[in-house]
Amino acid sequence: MTPQLHRNPPFRAEHLGSLLRTDELLKTKTAFEKKEVPEVDLVAVENKDIKEVAEVQKKLGYAAISDGEYRRHMFWGSFFSALDGFEEVRDINADVFRPYAPDVAAFLEAGHKPGESVICTGKVKHTHSTYVDEFKYLASVVPHEEVKSLKITLAAPNWYHLRYKEGKAYPKDVYSTDDEYFADIARAYQAELQILYDAGCRNVQFDDPNLAYFCSEKMLDGWKKDPLNVLTAEETFARYVKLYNDLLSKRPADFHIGVHICRGNFVGSRHFSEGGYDNIATKLFQELNVDTYYLEYDTPRAGSFEPLKQLPKHKNVILGVVTSKFPELEDKEEMKKRVYDAARYIAEGNNITQEEALKQVGVSPQCGFASHREGNAIDHNGMIAKLKLVREIANDIWPGEL
Repeated sequence: MTPQLHRNPPFRAEHLGSLLRTDELLKTKTAFEKKEVPEVDLVAVENKDIKEVAEVQKKLGYAAISDGEYRRHMFWGSFFSALDGFEEVRDINADVFRPYAPDVAAFLEAGHKPGESVICTGKVKHTHSTYVDEFKYLASVVPHEEVKSLKITLAAPNWYHLRYKEGKAYPKDVYSTDDEYFADIARAYQAELQILYDAGCRNVQFDDPNLAYFCSEKMLDGWKKDPLNVLTAEETFARYVKLYNDLLSKRPADFHIGVHICRGNFVGSRHFSEGGYDNIATKLFQELNVDTYYLEYDTPRAGSFEPLKQLPKHKNVILGVVTSKFPELEDKEEMKKRVYDAARYIAEGNNITQEEALKQVGVSPQCGFASHREGNAIDHNGMIAKLKLVREIANDIWPGEL
């Protein structure tokens, strides 16, 4: 059977999930962590703010509504720490990390020790979902017919593998090979996805900066110089693609899966790596079995649109041409031109017309507005202006489409 293009979701105008928290929510979270207020008070504020931000998104014309990741401290949530076989470590030895992994390198170069992490200590097993209650509450604040469009963001399955040095991602007396370890990770995600699907979820976005790190010449150079590595960076990237494909192997046909790839989005709008998609384009676009790619494309650090020649006709790309990092508004006509330029490359790669290629395209900010709960260097009004601009770009290029 010829693969079909998955539409609605994704939509012509998208955002990447995380939204700026209110001051009240930030203060209440801090007070809760200091044990100054009970959890019930925190949940009440989260519920109120999620309901309000869902309404904001709807008014702005977005169909793939998220909960803003308001219950999370960081964008990946608590999936790994909730698995049997993983433990959260607050004061981890920095020597276990690859010093050239871009986010690790950024902390080390700034004189900071990487913060808390999650490490594998035993056999990995999924016992309960930490995402499904987030989804269920969001579903409760929208009409039933809109539930299928809601978007929930998930942690990348390689998140706690790439950052660790060879031999440090799991105990050798627990897993003898990456293949054994990845097999249990895949099974854990299969369980999670089934729980979400059974709850009515039909739209998932994996957030995976790690894949973009393979675009960084600085990281690739560090990888080559690391005597511990038994696989090349290219071989490791291929393992990650297989990991995704394994964990998605049982998903139903009507379950839309996307992957968001960026170069870091930390407090104060900090990014961690640079480099175009050229190194990874063929495997990423042709071998990774997802429906949609949400790609950072707001600055030259993401390279050119030429790698999009590798995008097959049955897959979508959401172009993150509007930055979420700073408040200055992009020129709408220039952004529309960039979208058409990208479609031209897709058309060339598939020997189709630009108009046909545009059917595979949407627009978004390049990343979330608050991957870390403290948020980017932009205020609420700036965020709303960016979201309006994305919607206007989509309206002009695809009039009448969500």
